[in-house]
Amino acid sequence: MKKLIGGAIAAFALSASAALAADAVKLQLKWVTQAQFAGYYVAKDKGFYSDEDLDVTILPGGPDIAPTQVIAGGGADVMIDWMPSALAAREKGLPLVNIAQPYKHSGMMLTCWKDAGIEKPMDLVNRTLGVWFYGNEYPFLSWMAHLGIKTDGKGPDSVEVLKQGFNVDPLLQRQADCISTMTYNEYWQVIDAGVTPEELITFKYEDQGVATLEDGLYVMEDKLADPAFEDKMVRFVRASMKGWKYAEENPDEAAEIVLDNDASGAQTEKHQKRMMREVAKLTADSNGALDPADYERTVKTLLSGGSDPVITKEPEGAWTHVITDKALN
Repeated sequence: MKKLIGGAIAAFALSASAALAADAVKLQLKWVTQAQFAGYYVAKDKGFYSDEDLDVTILPGGPDIAPTQVIAGGGADVMIDWMPSALAAREKGLPLVNIAQPYKHSGMMLTCWKDAGIEKPMDLVNRTLGVWFYGNEYPFLSWMAHLGIKTDGKGPDSVEVLKQGFNVDPLLQRQADCISTMTYNEYWQVIDAGVTPEELITFKYEDQGVATLEDGLYVMEDKLADPAFEDKMVRFVRASMKGWKYAEENPDEAAEIVLDNDASGAQTEKHQKRMMREVAKLTADSNGALDPADYERTVKTLLSGGSDPVITKEPEGAWTHVITDKALN
């Protein structure tokens, strides 16, 4: 009996020390808990992080949280951001580096009332367009510059930009002819409000040739000089991509896992399951490694911002394959 008790205590001590030995990782999300980030919640729920000896804390974002400020202040090891925002921050002195790119395609689009007489991009002139800011405006501004449309008010060659909150009210209340939406989120909020798809016309940034990379994983450049941190990120990316592929193959289960982690209780099952199926279309073609061609397209789009480009020169050292080469091979 004593031997059994002693063995049990030893086994418990061993498991406890193993748990203590797990490397802590803090991930800062770009937005609130939702299926946009399902791969990370799945990796945590399914034990993929534990299998890599990682103790991952997922920090939700929100309207009052700037991921760049969080990571700059040491509040996170790795963060999720759109590349336009990350490159703009890098040019301003925050040395962010993209270490992985789970999202291959852009989900951003402009959603407009069809009865406003909008059929093609140049019909946007002399309209009021809802645009997200706080770093999310960069793809839109680049697109307008690409079309030669000014953004200083309504006119024959200009548009009025309405600073859009993170809702679809400006469109529903006819304060704007078009608003910014994501294929997996706000577009469906419009539909759920009773609008039919036939009443709308959408312009996907992907189709307009000005899509920029979204939801990449970024770390501070100096951290990568630490072999221990690099190893931790290799394991983190490997487990995260395992989570993403599981989420793509099991979208409804992935959505349920997200709902289980939604402390706010604001998300609905219908919306999250639909979001997960749409998100899966954006991540399906990625193994996690950044495609240099996608990076070059993003940079080219951002540099073509006319007199006020998002970035003023070609970035250097803004991404690396070091992590994904080790994580995926």
